[in-house]
Order: sequence, then C-alpha cells, then structure tokens
Amino acid sequence: MPLGPALLTDRYELTMLAAALADGTADRDCVFEVFARRLPHGRRYGVVAGTGRFLEALAGFRFGDDELAALQEQGLTDPALLDWLADVSFTGDVEGYAEGELYFPGSPVLTVRATFGQAVLLETLVLSILNHDSAIASAAARMIGAAGGRPCIEMGSRRTHEEAAVAAARAAWLTGFASTSNLAAGARYGVPTAGTSAHAFTLLHDDEASAFRAQVDALGVGTTLLVDTYDTMQGIRTAIEVAGTGLGAVRLDSGDLGSLAVQARELLDSLGAHDTRVTVTSDLDEFAIAALAVAPVDGYGVGTSLVTGSGAPTVGMVYKLVERDGVPVAKNSEGKRSVGGRKSAVRRHDAEGTATAEVVSPHPIEARDGDRDLLVPLVRSGVPVSDASPAQALRDAREHHARVREALPTEAWSLSRGEPALDTLTS
Repeated sequence: MPLGPALLTDRYELTMLAAALADGTADRDCVFEVFARRLPHGRRYGVVAGTGRFLEALAGFRFGDDELAALQEQGLTDPALLDWLADVSFTGDVEGYAEGELYFPGSPVLTVRATFGQAVLLETLVLSILNHDSAIASAAARMIGAAGGRPCIEMGSRRTHEEAAVAAARAAWLTGFASTSNLAAGARYGVPTAGTSAHAFTLLHDDEASAFRAQVDALGVGTTLLVDTYDTMQGIRTAIEVAGTGLGAVRLDSGDLGSLAVQARELLDSLGAHDTRVTVTSDLDEFAIAALAVAPVDGYGVGTSLVTGSGAPTVGMVYKLVERDGVPVAKNSEGKRSVGGRKSAVRRHDAEGTATAEVVSPHPIEARDGDRDLLVPLVRSGVPVSDASPAQALRDAREHHARVREALPTEAWSLSRGEPALDTLTS
C-alpha cells in the first residue's frame, strides 16, 4: 500500500518535533510564512502555483500504522513522538496568495498558523510543491507572453519524473497553455490533452504516405501530421496528397524552424491548403518562441525547457517562523535576514488599473484607492475554505492568473534581464 504524504518530509522536522515535545514547546502558537528573497535571475515576476496540490496533500496528511512503521525502521523510535504523530491532524489556519497570483521578493505567498508541532511538519511538503510548481508556472508565463496569443502545448512528460510531469502540466495550463500531452493531468485536473504521432510511427510504415494515410483514417483530416522524418518539403506534399487541403496542421520538429516555417507556409498555400496550420516543436524556450514571432507559425509545442531546471530555475521559496505566541521573531543571519510578524499584503494600482507596487507589512496597511488585498483564507481550523473540485480549483486559478497579468506594467513582458516589475515596499 502506498505511503501517504506525511512522509514527504525531511527527518529534521521530526527531530525538532521530538525535542519540542520533550521540553513542552510543541504546543506554542506559531506563524510560519513562505516567501522568496529574490526572483530567479533576470525574471520580472513570479507566478504562485501548487497551492491546490498542497491543499490536496494536507487533507491526507496523517501518520497511520504504515507511516509509523517506516519511521521506526529509520530509527525514529521515541515513544512520545510516535504517540503524538499517531493522533495528529492539522487543525490550524492557512492563508495565502490565490493560486495563479503574481509574486515578488518578500511576498508572503503562504502563511501557516498552528502549534509549532503541527506547523513544523509541513515545511518540506509546502516547499517541495510550491517551489516546483511556481518555477514551472513562472517559466510557462514567460513563454505565453513570448507566444503573443499563439497556442502553446505542454509536452515535457518524457523529460522529468512521472509525477512531476503531471504537476508541470497542471502549472503550465494554469498560466495559459492550451493543452498538455499528459493523460494523468487530463484525468486529475481536467487539463485538455492533445497528441498525434512521433517519428516512430512514420518509420514503422513502408513509406511516409502509408503512415499519413493510417493516421488520417484513424484521427480524421483535422489531425496534425509530422512531416520532417525524411525530407520536410516532400513530407508536406505527401501530407496534402493524402489528407487533402483540409489537413488540420503539419508539425516541424527539426532544423531551422523559422526558415522551414516560411517555406512550409508558402508550399501549403501553393497547394491550396491555406487553412492548414504550421506547428513547431524541438526544445523551444521563451527566447526561441520570441525569435519565431515574425515567422508564419500557428502554435508551439514546449517540453524540455519548461519542465527542467534550465528553463524553469528554482524560485527559492523558504518557510520561516515569524511569530511565536503573538511575539514577532526574525532571523538576522547575514544575507538571510527575515522580517518578524505576520504580514499583510496589498497590490497598488494607478488610476488606469496598472499595478505599481506591492506593499507588505507586519502592521496594518493604510488603504488607498486601487489597493487589492492579496491574502485569501485557504484553511480555517483545519477545514478547507473551498469545496471546489481539483479541476474547478485549477480553472479558477487560470482565470485569476489571466486577470492579474493584465494589470502588469509594460516592462514586465521584457525577456531581457532586469529588475522585478514591481517594487516590494515594506514597513
């Protein structure tokens, strides 16, 4: 039987808990905050993603017999610790930025208020989900911006861990990707799925025409034919001969994509296939997509550069204790200082609705016209505030993200290195 999410953690959380139980501090009321000290190098904003997945995991965060046995096998045998874990369930409060929201350095994207014992156990679970999903979403948002309204398909499942692939597909769709190749993401979260064939299918057949004919017979003329297995331009001619001028699309997966897209469009038009789309794939990132902006490309398939660290660098979120029994506490280490106290956060906008600054403070923030509160309740006394299904929660997050992106200032869309699009003001 698979172990539950309670073991998706680091050992030091349990050793801290054991010591806190022994000295009587495990029941102290605490506030932990999740924030990033900086954005990944060159990024103008980040996107909060993974909140829904964290809430799903929190609902099943229990130490049952199997989990407790696993702890004992690893040498965690303190009877007081094991007894406490056997009875624990989360009864605290969680609030944070709505999933899909933008964040900046110092933004308190998630706040957990609970006893130290309950809250400290969540650190690794929170950070492993938010750091991964926010990295993917932040990268995907840049690609959506570079695509300029042309659809992007997420297709990175074969380049990452099988469960990370599902999370990546979810995060990419949240930011505006049109679909994913991953069927589990479709089943769990309602993400639209897409896919046709690989080069292996063409190589399976005696000739290209036979492969195309089999695909069209199975999927209809609206399908996308991969035309670059042998000779790309001849592949396009063969595709139109087989499918007719109503063919849905051709896919280019190698070579100089910009030049090939121009040639493909000219050839398709000369053959009368004016409505046949040109889709490109092959290790695309936001810079490659931007470079194709003037090419006659109708859509992009993105994989490796979205789901790996090269394209989605870590966002470096941390989980820090900021309040204990109502008293602010802060870390003062060089280069890793924190600000004590539970924070409030608002985003300021000008008269035209453009975001101008983020204000974060452990003190009440004086309201101004155009302010938007950023913190929303997620869990109250251990009970989720929303009863939306995982698929509905993701649709809500996608809609929220689309709205808040519209308020970004123009400089936020630049792909060049630069400062965050909004200043974070603290008081």
